[in-house]
Amino acid sequence: MAADLFSEIEYLKGVGKARGEKYRKLGINSPYDLIYHIPRAYLDFRAYVPICQSKLGDYNVLKLTILQKNRPQRVRGGLVICNAIATDGIDSIVIVVYNNIYGFQAMQEGQTYYMYGKVNGSLMRREISAPVFIKAEESVLIQPIYRLTQGLSVNMVRTNMRQALGIMEKFPFETLPQEILDGYKLPPLMWSLENIHFPESDSAAEEARRRLAFDELLKLQLGMTMMKLRRRKTTAFAMDSSVSIDDFSRNLPFELTEGQSSAVADIIRDLCRNTPMNRLLQGDVGSGKTAVAAAACCFAAKNGIQSALMAPTEILASQHYSTLSALLEPLGLNVCLLTGAATAKKKNDIRARLAAGEIDVIVGTHAIIQKDVEYKALGLVITDEQHRFGVAQRAALAEKGDSPHRLVMSATPIPRTLALMIYGDLDISVISQLPKGRQPVKTYAVTGKKRADAFGFVRKLIDEGRQAYVVCPMIEDSDSDLFAVKTYAEDAANGNLKGYSTALLHGRMRAAEKEKVMKKFRDGEIQALICTTVVEVGVDVPNAAVMVIENAERFGLSQLHQLRGRVGRGEFLSYCILITDNTNEDCMKRMKIMTHTTDGFKIAEEDLKMRGPGDFFGSAQHGLPPLKIADVACSMELSGMAQECAQRILANDPTLSKPQHRALKLDTMRLFDKDIIG
Repeated sequence: MAADLFSEIEYLKGVGKARGEKYRKLGINSPYDLIYHIPRAYLDFRAYVPICQSKLGDYNVLKLTILQKNRPQRVRGGLVICNAIATDGIDSIVIVVYNNIYGFQAMQEGQTYYMYGKVNGSLMRREISAPVFIKAEESVLIQPIYRLTQGLSVNMVRTNMRQALGIMEKFPFETLPQEILDGYKLPPLMWSLENIHFPESDSAAEEARRRLAFDELLKLQLGMTMMKLRRRKTTAFAMDSSVSIDDFSRNLPFELTEGQSSAVADIIRDLCRNTPMNRLLQGDVGSGKTAVAAAACCFAAKNGIQSALMAPTEILASQHYSTLSALLEPLGLNVCLLTGAATAKKKNDIRARLAAGEIDVIVGTHAIIQKDVEYKALGLVITDEQHRFGVAQRAALAEKGDSPHRLVMSATPIPRTLALMIYGDLDISVISQLPKGRQPVKTYAVTGKKRADAFGFVRKLIDEGRQAYVVCPMIEDSDSDLFAVKTYAEDAANGNLKGYSTALLHGRMRAAEKEKVMKKFRDGEIQALICTTVVEVGVDVPNAAVMVIENAERFGLSQLHQLRGRVGRGEFLSYCILITDNTNEDCMKRMKIMTHTTDGFKIAEEDLKMRGPGDFFGSAQHGLPPLKIADVACSMELSGMAQECAQRILANDPTLSKPQHRALKLDTMRLFDKDIIG
């Protein structure tokens, strides 16, 4: 069976079943998938040096002719070592290949190759280990380097890539209409795919990458916008704009900031439309998103409509319940908490009252989306830290109502460019100011030599009546040098914090046990909480005024900012002390950023630049289809162009049903779930 672009990868010449399984581990199921397996880097074989100028202990490109191949040698443990003698015409060098007989057999005596590998040895005898090589007569001297898996070599992938591109050359197609190619000065698709893999020049590779990145960003924008348009169906919960929540505002123990008031106005305006609200409420740590959510719940309840707030952890759900009940119950609203830790009797009681419409606001974990939980009139669904939920969990909550309004809250500051991509199907409200009376947290980065001084400062604050967090990256001891919270808690109780009340908190503790510890900390019975990142989101103890983070180099910028956000939540000047002995450039840069700004959005921009969008959340659950080519942090201009292009296309063809958009629609459907935009 001859392979076409969309046949199984096994049918591509030279692949077969065994290699096909290796490709599938990389998510490559067809020749089409293989074509979009974009190089992670390139080897420039044009930049070769004579053997005598090669740098010992470093990677070099050499132009070598094979003089003599020696018989492979088997040594203990089954290792096969192959070697050959080669020359550049003046000096000789030994080529050493480990456990790769097929690669060694591909080298022919008398043949000249460009080779890239690590050169070791001495001035008198040099060897190049496990080199990547191409024949000297190869016309393309800028060669791709791919992400691989065990059993797949670069040369194998290159060979198969040429075959897949050859199939496409026989049946070429173009996803973009000519007017778009001309308008945005983009090269043809076939040329771009050939030059992203086997570029004619550095500039050709760059131009090809720009075209393919534009394609990816365009498909992302098209998919997100089409999802948004599809969700604009009629809701059963259009609310009455004349309903007043003035009593909610009067009852607040504080005055809403301008950002909070603006967000409340956005939400109420959305709730009164006959299409479901789909809004992201973004705000830095401590900006007061829960108060905005409370206002939305109050407005819904006064319209006779139930609200549900789902949080990713029991600690965060309990925190939200505490805040919402304090703000809403004085107004006569009934707020309840439902988590997996509740007793069967309590769960049954809450379920019955929800179904009867006796509960106005339900707060909980995924327990509130179980099949046996029914609502009388669920019209407002709020999810907090949405990227921590799977797509299925978010959909399950929305399905509990009849096209309910959706509000997504995130305390993870996301640069607007990335937010528009991840949450492109949502409208966005941003709270940029901190509530009145809050002071920015002062942050210091120190080495372990200053640990005793740091804890002297912690003790001073505790003596003044404040409380402290100490965060460690591990739960239990391991072979690494990282601090483990269990051992650290014991050592601190007998050392730096001797004589003070301390407690341990980590993710493996039972929910009831965690809540018991947190309650004691909130009530001031515990002076120092020694914990893991379980406190990263949602824990609100206004009296806590100092956060110590051990092995600070182990955390991303956004995570450090989230942890820092656990202090500075009250009237007291608060502090964050980052302790690390790591002095590499990347770590020093991150520590400098943390000590120089408390602006979560600036920190997020830097985090995105340093880590890239794939690692920004630490998980793939944020719902953003995987970007193989486009670098969101560095593609601001290209992203804007793609957004503008998507709007122009959909203005004239909302379902991409016109003939000139057929290939683009198929490609967009491949990027997204077909059912979402089909």
